[in-house]
Amino acid sequence: MFDTYEITKNTLAIIPIDAKRSEVIEDNDTFIINKCSTKIVDDSCKFFGSSLDGRQEGTKNLIGVNYKAPIIVEETNDVIFFPTNSPRIVDCTWISLNNLENYKKNNNKTQVLFKNGKTIDISISYGSLENQVLRSTRLESILRKRKNI
Repeated sequence: MFDTYEITKNTLAIIPIDAKRSEVIEDNDTFIINKCSTKIVDDSCKFFGSSLDGRQEGTKNLIGVNYKAPIIVEETNDVIFFPTNSPRIVDCTWISLNNLENYKKNNNKTQVLFKNGKTIDISISYGSLENQVLRSTRLESILRKRKNI
């Protein structure tokens, strides 16, 4: 177990275990971090010069979304994450847009497939996840246009 973690382009998901611990899934590794998922995201935003609140405000200004807003954790590598619930809820999983390959219904959950072949099942409806992906993609598109890529 670790007490700190910074999100990178290799981070796939941050999944809450309980109010004080999260599982971080990377391309080739998995860690248990002694923090809630949203605190890991906030600390990573601060590591890259902002905060979760600041990133959420930026998303609101760019795409007009302020509830369950996707965020740009780190601009140079287009590291964008989106929450599955309100970040204020302990049960909020954070998913990397950049590493997402596909998703599908799986009973009352949604199975997320990452580009490296790993899958996770999360407690979110297919429609809600699809909405989060669309919002995140809009954010990414605006970011790319502003960077003239």
